[in-house]
Amino acid sequence: MLTDVFFRRYEKRPMFNAVGPKESALFVQAYRIVNEDIWKYYSWEKKVDERVKAIWTSLHDRLAREIGITELSARHYSYQTEWMGKPITNSGSYDINLVVQAWMNAKCTDTMDPDAFVKRRLSFIELAFRERESQIDELNEKLPTELKQAALQDAIARAKHTGMRVPGSRSDGVKAQNELTNSMFTSQVHELNERFKQAGMPLNYHNGFIQITQDALVQAQIEQPFWDLVKEPKWKNVSTDMATAIDLRDTAGPDPSFYAGRALESTIKIISEEKNWNTGTEKGVGGYLNNLTSKTNGSFIAPWEHELMQRFFSDVRNDLAHGPGSKEMPKLTAQQTDHTIEFCMSWVKSLIARL
Repeated sequence: MLTDVFFRRYEKRPMFNAVGPKESALFVQAYRIVNEDIWKYYSWEKKVDERVKAIWTSLHDRLAREIGITELSARHYSYQTEWMGKPITNSGSYDINLVVQAWMNAKCTDTMDPDAFVKRRLSFIELAFRERESQIDELNEKLPTELKQAALQDAIARAKHTGMRVPGSRSDGVKAQNELTNSMFTSQVHELNERFKQAGMPLNYHNGFIQITQDALVQAQIEQPFWDLVKEPKWKNVSTDMATAIDLRDTAGPDPSFYAGRALESTIKIISEEKNWNTGTEKGVGGYLNNLTSKTNGSFIAPWEHELMQRFFSDVRNDLAHGPGSKEMPKLTAQQTDHTIEFCMSWVKSLIARL
């Protein structure tokens, strides 16, 4: 099975020409977030948590497969000792988290490519955070069902005990635990992104991916609020297309603005559908924009906002989406590409915030 990894997405864009103390410190810090905060490998009794071991093993095997090696570092050990004057071979296996730790903390030698060295370790960090985010998404999807079950249990408990009872409810407990789990991961993501800044790496983790961030102000005011808003499952296509747009921009790939436009178009369509404004007669994105502008629907957007987005789709997105025939292939400058991505992010952010 193919796994989307950081080092492959950015293999054609050189980023690191050396591995110094800041990079090495980042690897230690990120490993500790994963090993100590996200998944505790050992219980209080110093026993291996088999569920966590399975997660680490999967992460190790998937990354090793993408790199093209059988193990990140040695999984087994063997050494000679003596007992009663006779040689004895002692052998065993390292815990899989220690295998990863040894690999993360390895030194970059003169025979290694420092760019690949750093990117491969960033790939492990990305995979680990993506896996945890996927687990939390699954928990969040199950929350409504768990709340219903808890409410039913509370009702049964109230019917059985008409006298004094302990304050609180199962429903409150389930909700509080879910909020705690989400807030803890948000804190872990924040720490990782701060560690990137400390290491001098213009990187940001969001929604399953580590990507380049080119401007701190844009990251703070546009990009991070955008990623926070599209975390919900219903915005999955929006998040995926915008992540693709950024990857293509950062690696000089073809038509990043096309994917940014797709993200904005998906947002418009999702809102129109969610509000039950679709008529079935929409022709292209313009029809859905009409739904959002309609006074009957409460003028979700103003006419001038409709016009701005319609001009983008007509003059920019459509030119990139259709073959030019014998004419020159349309291409945006780097500055125009940045502006287009920021334009689409801002509109997605603005539209979702109105719901």
